[in-house]
Amino acid sequence: MALRPARCYRTTERRSYTRKEYVRAVPQPKVVHYVMGNSSVEFPVEVQLVSKSDILIRHNALESSRIAGNKYIMGECGRTGYLFNIRVYPHEILRENKMAAGAGADRISDGMRLSFGKAVGTAAKVKKGQEIITIGVNPERFYAAKEALRRCSMKLPTACKIVVTKGKELIKD
Repeated sequence: MALRPARCYRTTERRSYTRKEYVRAVPQPKVVHYVMGNSSVEFPVEVQLVSKSDILIRHNALESSRIAGNKYIMGECGRTGYLFNIRVYPHEILRENKMAAGAGADRISDGMRLSFGKAVGTAAKVKKGQEIITIGVNPERFYAAKEALRRCSMKLPTACKIVVTKGKELIKD
């Protein structure tokens, strides 16, 4: 069955649902790696992708964002010329009360009886101003990191801004 649109899950108004010991089967997050690149080097320039609103970001959106950004920055900087770090983890459990549709569905379906729903995925709860992704690079690769974060933001369900947190004085215009 196909995924529901992100608009079904993106609000953070509801209470957090993270207690995995009460849930029978929670799907594993699709995010494979949270830290990529060269983690043994301290890079002088650090650029971050920051959320502009409170939102839930599903694990598959985080993974597609990671793939898009990492692919670009690896092509520009090589395997050891950057540090790519995802700063959020999908703890929130997303539930769905599946409804039958079509002819005769009213006989099969329970409607809203026992409508708690089954776990269908996980999401990261992100607040306004929270860092989502961080990239560390050398000063000459700053614009490549900025473009990688722009590509990452295209895959996320919220407006984001790119902020230089370290090494602003090293960047040449």
